[in-house]
Amino acid sequence: MQDLIKKSLFALSVISVGGLMACSNDPVSMEDEDPDSEITLSLFGADMHSQWDNMQSPVSEVVKEETGVTINAEFDVNGGDQKISLMAASGDYPDLIMPKGNASTLVDSGALLDLTDLIDEHAPNLKAIYGDYFDRLKWSNEDEAIYILATPPVDQTYWQPATGFMLQHDVVQELGYPDIRTVDDFEEAIRSYKELYPTIDGQPTIGLSLLADDWRILISTTDPAAFATGSTGDGEFYVNPDTYEAQLHYRRSEEKEYFRWLNHMNDEGLLDPESFVQKYDQYLAKISSGRILGLIDSDWQVGEAQRALREAGMQERMHGMYPVTLNEDFKHPNFQETGYLGGWGIGISVDCENPVRAIKFLDFLASDEGQILQNWGIEGEHYTIEDGKRVISEEEMAERDNNANYQKETGIGVMKGFAPAYGDGVEDSTGQTFTIASPEQIKESYTDVEKDVLAAYDAELWKDLYPQEDEFTPKPWGAAYNISVPSGSNLELILQRCLDITKRKVPEAILANPDDFDRVWDEFMSELESAGVDEAEKEYTELIKNRVELWGGS
Repeated sequence: MQDLIKKSLFALSVISVGGLMACSNDPVSMEDEDPDSEITLSLFGADMHSQWDNMQSPVSEVVKEETGVTINAEFDVNGGDQKISLMAASGDYPDLIMPKGNASTLVDSGALLDLTDLIDEHAPNLKAIYGDYFDRLKWSNEDEAIYILATPPVDQTYWQPATGFMLQHDVVQELGYPDIRTVDDFEEAIRSYKELYPTIDGQPTIGLSLLADDWRILISTTDPAAFATGSTGDGEFYVNPDTYEAQLHYRRSEEKEYFRWLNHMNDEGLLDPESFVQKYDQYLAKISSGRILGLIDSDWQVGEAQRALREAGMQERMHGMYPVTLNEDFKHPNFQETGYLGGWGIGISVDCENPVRAIKFLDFLASDEGQILQNWGIEGEHYTIEDGKRVISEEEMAERDNNANYQKETGIGVMKGFAPAYGDGVEDSTGQTFTIASPEQIKESYTDVEKDVLAAYDAELWKDLYPQEDEFTPKPWGAAYNISVPSGSNLELILQRCLDITKRKVPEAILANPDDFDRVWDEFMSELESAGVDEAEKEYTELIKNRVELWGGS
């Protein structure tokens, strides 16, 4: 999707000076001098939040009433890297920080509080929700502080694929529901439909569009090369499942052939020529127009555009998700299990004047009441109780499914990423699930067109098209992207150089004349070697092995 925790590079070396700073802050006050007062906490999130309600919605009003806390939030559109580095350099921090992959920068600069005692004293719901995974919140063997509360769902059952190759429903319907298993199948469907319909609503039909806007190049352009060649979501690395050796995944010969296929798609005129210059909002606008036949992306990145298509009544222009791989020798590993993924989440900064209220706020969100509020809404307004069970009316469910701004208008789910949450399928004390998601609910949420497409492929859920969990061995290292690299380390510098090279050379290779592809690719590999990729792979291999050892693997 997809779950495990963070093991930092401290396991490789002595604790850094920054790490010592983080452990040597003045003792945190365990008292809330005025627990009934209303306070405002500032929050920074490394990801954009298009549905943020500024705590003006009905559900957020309830949260304010219950906690006395108002959140003044800032969400970054560029992944947070620059702003978090600036925070660390200035020593000026918001109260709450959701740093995504940059937690080590904050830990090294002494920015985050150790939450261990705060949780013990004031957060029983947080302890309950993590349960047996609580020890996975510890930063490392050398530094057992808890700086980040992991926010991936706990004990999640996955009923929907998170990533894959996406085709408009009208494409497969028009072509008689062809097999969509390999990149060749995907290409043929796009080509055939584009020849039949060179324009859509008066605009030129776009075969396949990619996104390369800053860090999003990883999601739409480079990560799919790993998935399409049978490698799971491990960020920039492929991890050998037998030896735990890490390799920058672009260096695999299989992936070279995947990028050669994208080069071929461009040469055939099937790739959007604006793929490597368009911004995220332009990409979403194009999808929302209904003229992009194919996408290779993650559900969360294009979800807003899919909702817009649905709201506009363009059901046939929405996209299905298919487990496409380079050829039939590979299986798409979307559903390979990782265990619980800690590491990415939320921390309380040393500048927070009332950390007790901050932890109590997060604890409320993790409580049964907070979980039901964030998933179901307000009783009598968004759901009713019938025979002791929460029931959402057909009218309200239609609003959920069709109103692109439902979350912002109601507040349902706007703070789900602020604190840990129970995953889909986990039951509360009444025997009902905390979330509304279930196979039945998911099926009901599909449009009529979507149901017809799935039925034609003898499936009820998009997951049914994918290789299932039991076809894979769970990954004892979790997800390699979740491993923290200390800011300023040699490894971080090498990885940044490699990423900069990748952002430049991958588009160049895709857009090159096919006769020049091998030359450009060889230049790409040579530049990575000159940047020190071999050294980075050796160091990351040690991180993988240390994590497996920490988590009790073989």
